[in-house]
Amino acid sequence: MKLQIKRLIGICLAVVILLISALLTYVYLNDRPGGFSDQRMSKLLGVDETIHIPIGKTPESAIQKFRTEQLSSQIIHEEPVEGGMILFTQRASSESSNLQMEYARKRILGWKWGWGGGYGISKSSSNPSAMDYMSMPRLEHIESPFPIIFGNVLNPAIKRITVETKENGTQISTEAKLVEVGAERNIWFVLLPSTASTPFNIKALNEEGILIASKEIEDPNDIGSLMIKD
Repeated sequence: MKLQIKRLIGICLAVVILLISALLTYVYLNDRPGGFSDQRMSKLLGVDETIHIPIGKTPESAIQKFRTEQLSSQIIHEEPVEGGMILFTQRASSESSNLQMEYARKRILGWKWGWGGGYGISKSSSNPSAMDYMSMPRLEHIESPFPIIFGNVLNPAIKRITVETKENGTQISTEAKLVEVGAERNIWFVLLPSTASTPFNIKALNEEGILIASKEIEDPNDIGSLMIKD
């Protein structure tokens, strides 16, 4: 009887070790540069060859390793999200309003770039914008916290921003987060429900809650500006 119990325990331990080994092997094959995860990302990007996304010890290093051409950009805000970290970066420019959003995923092997994008909009002294934005949709078959809309707040009168969407005929209003990133400088972003779809109605309000700028967007990949209402 004791021999059978010992044999059973030995078999169970062997099975557990095999399962752990198989899991670790899959994690390595999935997350390594050029692995299964990168192959899925390559298909999403429409490239023929598999991209090799490097692994970093931190979200910052993961982004810097992948976006080697953007080392001159300054990280102005980091936001923890489910599954990873969102980083906002900006280049110094007096001629354009620009902002870059990068998503780094937390993996067992470290951190990896998961998605990102940015924009630059020329400034106009004759007709200045109240705020600008970029909309990025949810990614199919890729883990991410999207859809997201983000941008710069360019008019200090704006104290609150909401984005309205419709789901199953019901109107849902999601509050954006405003973050101070410098002297009298704010950026804004809103993480929408994964089921949210266009049109998106962006509304900017002043301290009294009065609507001062709004815009409805139909394109989930849209970039643009909002002007103060006359």
